[in-house]
Amino acid sequence: ICFCSWSVYGQRVGVKSNLLYDMTTSMNLGMEVGIGKKATIDISGNYNPFNLGDHRQLKHWLIQPEFRWWLCERFNGSFFGVHAHYASYNVASKKYRYQGSLYGAGLSYGYQWILNKSWSIETEVGLGYARLKYDKYPCHNCGSKLEDRARNYFGPTKLAISLIYLIK
Repeated sequence: ICFCSWSVYGQRVGVKSNLLYDMTTSMNLGMEVGIGKKATIDISGNYNPFNLGDHRQLKHWLIQPEFRWWLCERFNGSFFGVHAHYASYNVASKKYRYQGSLYGAGLSYGYQWILNKSWSIETEVGLGYARLKYDKYPCHNCGSKLEDRARNYFGPTKLAISLIYLIK
């Protein structure tokens, strides 16, 4: 059963920014394209080149494509998604620095509210898997590599509150 109060089926493209990433100073931009009455492809990218100060950093870039199936119609209401992700990172605390990459996939659920004919807001949460491969160093920007490591991660892989501009 669909409870669509405002049809946006004519919408074909949305450009978006995840406000949660914005709060972490990670620049991000996403684009979603309609490929059917109830299907879209979403792809987002994130980049953070900044040092946090006090020998801490959270530098990274991430790309996350996703296929979405909408329960009502594209760009309106609930959707389920299947996403993949790849990132390269350089993370440092006062004691150690970790440099590496990750890849994986997950499932997500989200909901989009239409604000008017051009703007929407969306929330999304995803769970999945990531394989992290990294090198460990003794400090922020010095020292020889201490070890190579790899780790499997299962848990949240996507979290978003996005502001979307819809293009016909």
